[in-house]
Amino acid sequence: MRYDDFRRSDDIDDRRDDSGGGGMGGGGGFGLPMGGGGLGIGTLIVLGLVSYAFGIDPRILIGGAEILNGGSGQAPTYQTDRRTSSSKTGAPTDEMGSMIAGILGEIDDRWSEIFQASGQSYSGPRIVLFRNATNGGRCGMAQSAMGPFYCPPDKQIFLDTGFFREVETRFHGCSGSACKFTAAYIIAHEAGHHIQNLLGILPRVTRLQQQSGSKAESNALQVKVELQADCLSGVWVNREAKKRPNFLEPGDIDAALTTASAIGDDTLQRQATGRVVPDSFTHGSAAQRKQWFMTGYQQGTVQACNTFGAGAL
Repeated sequence: MRYDDFRRSDDIDDRRDDSGGGGMGGGGGFGLPMGGGGLGIGTLIVLGLVSYAFGIDPRILIGGAEILNGGSGQAPTYQTDRRTSSSKTGAPTDEMGSMIAGILGEIDDRWSEIFQASGQSYSGPRIVLFRNATNGGRCGMAQSAMGPFYCPPDKQIFLDTGFFREVETRFHGCSGSACKFTAAYIIAHEAGHHIQNLLGILPRVTRLQQQSGSKAESNALQVKVELQADCLSGVWVNREAKKRPNFLEPGDIDAALTTASAIGDDTLQRQATGRVVPDSFTHGSAAQRKQWFMTGYQQGTVQACNTFGAGAL
């Protein structure tokens, strides 16, 4: 991925110099906090897989998920001003930070064009960079073990850049220079959740999850949300490639597909337990994640990303 000429976004809150804090919280790895209902066996399995993959005490994730799902746990108190004295705002100057600022800048520019073409206004998300843990605002404590996630009420993406190394070394989702494009795919996926938020999709899904009669139904809705975000990330890649013909390098799309496969629910479950429990899926299978990214990449339209349509999955 060539990104030297990317526009650097200033919508970055760089907290990587912070030590990280304790406290309670929750979130969804490489997605967004889960919604609707109490914790069922499916959620426990998924949280167990996340804790297995990242080496974190699962009680931390389970406690946070109970809060986010409206469980009986006592809600934590969040800070109104989520920045700290050592956080820096604006585009970072280090290589990793500059790349992320560039990816966000291009994501915002392409989505601004898409929204403008449909007569809508667009305002982009903010990315919070951190190490280990940080205050995640209304989504609780952000921890590196959760992976990147989008916080809908604050319109912020939380990202510990160490996750990119985990994708390469632990999940074997990419290798070499192609990992730069994998980082772009992951950030574009989280920005896809922001698009869903702006379009009112996330609030509608949350209401449906709260009304659903089972955890399996709630999980099935979450899968559609995540696969749509994969598709929307593909839409951005399509538009960016048209805007900047030299943007993609050989192997970049294959790297995104490899990453999508490596973090599919079935892949992670099979690695962790040797068995697959489809009812517990929250992000989609490896094949589904690859399919929907490619749908967005090949067609380049929001309309192509209707994972909620009859027979879509």
